[in-house]
Amino acid sequence: MLEIKNLTKSYDGNKVVDNLSLSIAPGEIYGFIGHNGAGKTTTIKSAVGILEFDQGEIYIDGKNIATEALECKKIIAYIPDNPDLYDFMTGIQYLNFVADIFGVSAQDRQEKIKYYGDLFELTGSLANSIASYSHGMKQKLAIISAWIHSPKLIIMDEPFVGLDPKASHIVKGMMRELCDEGGAIFFSTHVLEVAEKLCDKIAIIKQGVLIKQGTMEEVKGDESLEAVFLELED
Repeated sequence: MLEIKNLTKSYDGNKVVDNLSLSIAPGEIYGFIGHNGAGKTTTIKSAVGILEFDQGEIYIDGKNIATEALECKKIIAYIPDNPDLYDFMTGIQYLNFVADIFGVSAQDRQEKIKYYGDLFELTGSLANSIASYSHGMKQKLAIISAWIHSPKLIIMDEPFVGLDPKASHIVKGMMRELCDEGGAIFFSTHVLEVAEKLCDKIAIIKQGVLIKQGTMEEVKGDESLEAVFLELED
């Protein structure tokens, strides 16, 4: 579903991602772990077509993000660590705007907006301006907008930041359901306990270099993920 081959990206001559390769298959929840500045966000922004990169190739469902960007973006959704929504819109206007972009039918969008709005207890606030939303409400709105066109691949940067425990639990269930239906999830997180319980596979990046990847069992063995991460970071 997502294949990154020998990705390299530099800023001012400094490599922030160095010859990184990884592959996410349909059905997998794949966690991306590393300290601040390790290269996670750069990798993610490259994968979704926001950043140009120096070397390497990135394929989404067999399509090249550099040469077939529009086709790739039709089948993915991206949630940044700090969603930049249109504050002048209401919540419902924003969701309809996203649905329009992806060509979601009127019936399909109505059903999904009602379902996810009720699930996140956001339905009563959808008529309000996004400017009035809390950070957590904006995060919920961004998540609903990501799911509204039934993407094959969802890429998220720290998706649980700002969510209350109930909303976090809901998102985890949505992630697993999407993968059970043949989709895939690639997300970064600092919450190692979440990654350990949720992910099928993980990758650990340090100073732009991928230092360990594989199934949870392959990466951590008999140790906790936190212990392995701290050992590798030393």
